[in-house]
Amino acid sequence: MFTRGILATSVLCAASLLSLTSAQALTLPAVPYGPGPRAPYAVQAQPAAGSCHYRYTTARQPLPDRRCNPGALNPKVKQSTIHSTICVSGYTASIRPSSTVTSTEKAADARSYGYTGSMSQVEYDHLVPLELGGDPNDRRNLWVEPPSPGHLLSQTFRNPKDAVETRAKSLVCTGIVPLVAMQRAIAFNWTTALAAVGHPSGR
Repeated sequence: MFTRGILATSVLCAASLLSLTSAQALTLPAVPYGPGPRAPYAVQAQPAAGSCHYRYTTARQPLPDRRCNPGALNPKVKQSTIHSTICVSGYTASIRPSSTVTSTEKAADARSYGYTGSMSQVEYDHLVPLELGGDPNDRRNLWVEPPSPGHLLSQTFRNPKDAVETRAKSLVCTGIVPLVAMQRAIAFNWTTALAAVGHPSGR
């Protein structure tokens, strides 16, 4: 009985810590809602050339300008709808804008950030990813993301943010982390998002 009591207490403490950590993530800035999925999508105007500025972590991972890209959310994705939207295979593909739209936006957003390198070496990235309920084509949620340290010109674009997004979706879809907490954490700083919700390893 004593051992079971200790175990039960430990579980309760862990659950309380998780709730506290998620609550702390909710103190981060709220992310605005965008218009959501559209058919068809229209090319969105981007900020003025040179008006946006990249930020970098101490490890030189790129972050967007918060004034230009605070993130934006898909209003169809709420905690109550995740199992009919983002947690369903194929959902994100069904709402993703076509490359005809995004390639034009990407070129304009590169000018917004003053990026002059090869366009094949950058990604037009959803700050709050579609798999976490990010808006598909609100300009506040899309930025020209430069490569991370160690990227080689001979490689296709890759960034550790993609792995963070995959782990974050798993935490949300398995009910470990509330959707809103994860959205706010990744919009604020994708490099610290998992730690901000109490799961630095993504588990």
